[in-house]
Amino acid sequence: MLWILASESGIKIGDFEIAETIANLIELAAVLAITIAVIAAIVGAIRTRVGGDWAAAFQTFKRYMGLGLLIGLDLLIAGDIIKTVTLDPTLDNAAVLGLLVLIRTFLSWTIVLEVNGRWPWQSAPAGSSEDDEL
Repeated sequence: MLWILASESGIKIGDFEIAETIANLIELAAVLAITIAVIAAIVGAIRTRVGGDWAAAFQTFKRYMGLGLLIGLDLLIAGDIIKTVTLDPTLDNAAVLGLLVLIRTFLSWTIVLEVNGRWPWQSAPAGSSEDDEL
């Protein structure tokens, strides 16, 4: 393991910055997840509309979008944590990370509320299927 050297800017292999590359790949995965969710939501809504009504198509769209946005937000948080902890671990960056996590957590809660009609910590209504939950 002598080829891995800790430096002031993060973990490197020669001139290759591992932590920054991994964080950037995770953020790219977040963008791809959201993009795929948008496409899946549109296709799913169109398929549902052809075989059903507008209300079912809208619910399908919201469900796919909500799931993709939740996955994307989680991946963005992971990328930010890696960058903050490994690349520039200052108190200011930690405070910014904390604020970003709070904002993204609130966004996640509101997405779950929009899709499921209840807050994430509330129990599912009686008679609903757990398979339908995000």
